[in-house]
Amino acid sequence: MSDESVVVERRGRLGVLTLNRPRAINALVPQMVHLMQQALDTWAEDDAVEAVLVTGAGERGLCAGGDLQGMYRSARDTTTESIDFWRDEYHLDHTIATFDKPVVALMDGIVLGGGVGISAHASHRVVTERTSLGMPETRIGFVPDVGGPWLLARAPGELGTHLALTAASADGPDTIALGLADVLVPSERLAELESALRTEAPDAVLARLSIDPGTSALAAQRSWIDECYRGDDPLAIVARLRACGVEAAALAADEIEARSPTAVALTLAALRRAATLPDLRAALDQDLAVSAFLLGVPDMAEGIRAQVIDKDRSPRWDPATLAEVDPSTFGHLFG
Repeated sequence: MSDESVVVERRGRLGVLTLNRPRAINALVPQMVHLMQQALDTWAEDDAVEAVLVTGAGERGLCAGGDLQGMYRSARDTTTESIDFWRDEYHLDHTIATFDKPVVALMDGIVLGGGVGISAHASHRVVTERTSLGMPETRIGFVPDVGGPWLLARAPGELGTHLALTAASADGPDTIALGLADVLVPSERLAELESALRTEAPDAVLARLSIDPGTSALAAQRSWIDECYRGDDPLAIVARLRACGVEAAALAADEIEARSPTAVALTLAALRRAATLPDLRAALDQDLAVSAFLLGVPDMAEGIRAQVIDKDRSPRWDPATLAEVDPSTFGHLFG
């Protein structure tokens, strides 16, 4: 494997993008975004490339998200480093979503945050029995971005709201039920899948190699999820979760109340507005405005400090509770 952070290859009719920072679970840094964008721009004009495969090096997962260290520096030092990264990252996500040729994303293992952006917008999205997908941004005082609100707002019922506010994880069947993936292929057959894509169209390959994903545990809980997560008021959602009498709902309320109150309120507002937007481009523009706003809010730097820098897992949110969040401070983002 090359020393490049993304290995760009031609294998027969297939262009292959392999994220290549396995020790960091292929977390995205600016160079990776630029290499992927450059390759896609080239392949868009190359008739010899008939499809693209996005995959990750190592055994742990496709991509663990974005560059949290860079976000922390940008927030601490009040630089535009993160804004520049997000702008390029969201452009890449849009390129993948609108690419004229099939893009097959192997969502094997861990797929978090920015990893969702480079996979869940693809035309052919593959999970395995090892998939663990999540948008855990409220844990670090941030919000789902990379078009996440657009995707989650279009999940059945309120499943996307539950995932976004609690920062929960989804397995392969859950990811398909959410509408973020299409088929499940056993991990032992991924090498066969990649080899077949060199000569065959993705639809034919996936029809042959995919299996019944089985029941989604998340979708099976829609009755209480849809009831509790309706509306625009995060305090009312938490109250309904505590009152509904389902143990999983009470645990969800605990999770939400442990997250950044500002991030929870912003995430809910972003999801609701994303549901009304005309297209992914408008949703990504909203994501950039929200992300840039959060650079100036204490919770993002504090959340990254607690989870990644000092690793004490004890963030001090400001404000400390949902009741103290003033929606007027971010209402202009959703005008």
